[in-house]
Amino acid sequence: MKRISIGSWSFSLGPFADKPVPWTELLQRLKKLGYDGIEVAGFSIHPRPENQPSKEDRDRIKHEAAEIGMAFPSYIPDLWSERIIDTDDTSGYLNAFRRGLEFAADIGAKALCMDTLARPNIFETVDYETAVKRLSTVWKRCAKEAADRGLYIGWEFEPVYAFNKPSEVIRILEEVNEENFGICFDSCLAEMIGRHGLGQFGTKEILRDGCVEFARRLRGKINHIHLMDSDGIVHLDGTSSQRSLGEGCIELSAVLAELNSPENKVDWLVVDPGLPDDPWGMAEKCRDYLTQSLQMA
Repeated sequence: MKRISIGSWSFSLGPFADKPVPWTELLQRLKKLGYDGIEVAGFSIHPRPENQPSKEDRDRIKHEAAEIGMAFPSYIPDLWSERIIDTDDTSGYLNAFRRGLEFAADIGAKALCMDTLARPNIFETVDYETAVKRLSTVWKRCAKEAADRGLYIGWEFEPVYAFNKPSEVIRILEEVNEENFGICFDSCLAEMIGRHGLGQFGTKEILRDGCVEFARRLRGKINHIHLMDSDGIVHLDGTSSQRSLGEGCIELSAVLAELNSPENKVDWLVVDPGLPDDPWGMAEKCRDYLTQSLQMA
C-alpha cells in the first residue's frame, strides 16, 4: 500500500507567508487528517539546513515526526538562486545541492526533488546542445553523490522551466543515465504541458491524452509523484489553477492506474496543493480521494 504525503510549502508560503503554520502543529494536524508524511520544502521557515544546522537538530526533527507516525519521504533543496544551464561554473549549484543532500539524509528523506532552474527561452542565449551537456553533466554528478547516501533524485519538469517537452524530458533522462535519477511526475503540470503545450519553447509537442499519455511515455522512469487536479484552462499569467483531486478535468483514475505500474518504483503519493487560500480543506479532500482510490486498487 502506498503512503500519502503532502507538501509543506502550502502552509508557509502564498497566503500563509505572513502566518506560516508552526512546524509541530503542522505535523500533528496532518497526522490527524490521515497523512503519513510531509515533503519538506527548503525555502520557507520550516526545517532546512540554515535553521537546523546541527546533526542533533535534525535528529530531533526526525524523532519528533517518528513519535507520531510521520515521515519525510522527500526534500526540496533551495537551489533557485543558483545556475546550471547558462554558466560553466556550477560550483555554487553543487555546493548548495550538497547542503540539501546532507540535510535530506539527516532527516531520513529518501528523495530530492529538483528542476532545471532556467526559463524555457534560455535557448535564445545558450546553444541547445551546450545546455543539454551542462545540465546532464551536473545532474549525473549529483545523482552519483545522492546514490552514495542512499537517496534518489526526482526531476520535476515544469512549464516555467526549460526542457519540458516530452522528447526533451526523455532526452535528459537518457543523457544522465543513472539508476537513481528519474522523474518527479506532477499530474497537473504534466496535463498542462502535454495537452496544451504550456511553457514549451518553439514548436509545441502536444499529447492527445495529456497527463496519462505523458505518464505512459515515462513508464519505468517515474520515481516520485506529485498529485493535484487541474481546471484545464491556460490563464492569462500562463498557469493552470490547481483543483482538489477529483474536482478537475484530469482522468485521475487512468493516471493513477498508469502511475501504479510496477515498472514505476514509487512508495509515496505526494499531494501538491500549490498555494491555495485553504490548504487544509484541499488536504482533507485529497486525502479522502486517495484513500478511496488506494482501497479500490
